[in-house]
Amino acid sequence: MINKYMRLVLLPGLVLALCAPAIAADSVKINDLVIAGGVPAAQREATIKAVRAFYEFWNTGDAALLKQAIAENFIDRTLPPGRPQGPEGPAFASRQFRAAVPDLKVTVEKMIVADAYVTVHMSFTGHFTGAFGQVQGKGQSILFIATDLLMIKSGRITDNWHIEDNLTLLQQMGVAKVGP
Repeated sequence: MINKYMRLVLLPGLVLALCAPAIAADSVKINDLVIAGGVPAAQREATIKAVRAFYEFWNTGDAALLKQAIAENFIDRTLPPGRPQGPEGPAFASRQFRAAVPDLKVTVEKMIVADAYVTVHMSFTGHFTGAFGQVQGKGQSILFIATDLLMIKSGRITDNWHIEDNLTLLQQMGVAKVGP
C-alpha cells in the first residue's frame, strides 16, 4: 500500500522505486524500497506486509508478528548450528539475541522486491547489556550489518538465506579479538 509517508518515483525501464520512511515510531524503518515493475499490485502489497512484519518482529521479539510473516513450512536455508529448523528458528534466535542485546533494533537500509524474492540489507543496533554465553555485557554499543534473501509465497516468507557480520558483532561484544 502506498501511503502519504512514501514518495513514489518512476524510473525508466521496468523498475519502480519507493523511498519509504517508517510510518510509525514503533515500525521498522525502511530507508530504500525498490520494486521490480512486473510485480502485480496485490503480490507487492502482500510481500511488503510479510517482510515488514518479519523485521518488526526482529525489532520487538513479538511472536505474533513472526506468525504473520512466515509460512508454516518456513525453511532457513543457512541454518546456524544449534538453531531449530522451521518457524521456531527465528523465534529461538530472537530470544537468544535479545538475552544479550535487549534493546535490539533493525533498520532496513535497502529492500528489493523482484517477483517472489526479496533482498533485504539491514543494520542492527543496540547495547550489549545482557549475557552471551559466559560473557556479561557492559553496555557496549552494537552496530553490525546483515543481508537476507527471502522467498515469499501467498503473502508469507517460505525460505530465508541470510548472512550476518558476526565478526563485527562478536568484536563489539568483546567475545572475539582480531590481531595481536
